[in-house]
Parts: sequence; C-alpha cells; structure tokens
Amino acid sequence: MQKTIKKRKRSEPHTFEQRLEEQRVRLEDELARLPEGAQRNSVAARIEQLRTAAELNAMLSTRG
Repeated sequence: MQKTIKKRKRSEPHTFEQRLEEQRVRLEDELARLPEGAQRNSVAARIEQLRTAAELNAMLSTRG
C-alpha cells in the first residue's frame, strides 16, 4: 500500500512590513487585556520595538 503525501498549500508570502503590522496589532490587542505589571510593560516595549523596526525599514527602503 502506497501512502500519498499531501502537499501543504502555502499562503501568499507576506512582506516584512505586513508581518510587523500583524504582530503589532496582535500585541496591542493583548496589551489591552493585560493588567498593570511586568508582563504588560514587556508587551508595551515589544510594540515600541516593532514601531521602530517599521520606521527604520521605511527609511532604508526609500534610500537608494
């Protein structure tokens, strides 16, 4: 008996900017549900890092 291997259907590739935006939105939703504390501060810091990464990427993309 031969097994058939199904190939996984790949979604459209996402750009770096799209991935940053999706991650930022997901973390902002999480931040809204978190109480004050260390975990909330950590998520807020990560959001700021994503914003900075998006800004730097935009700056570097326009140079050339």
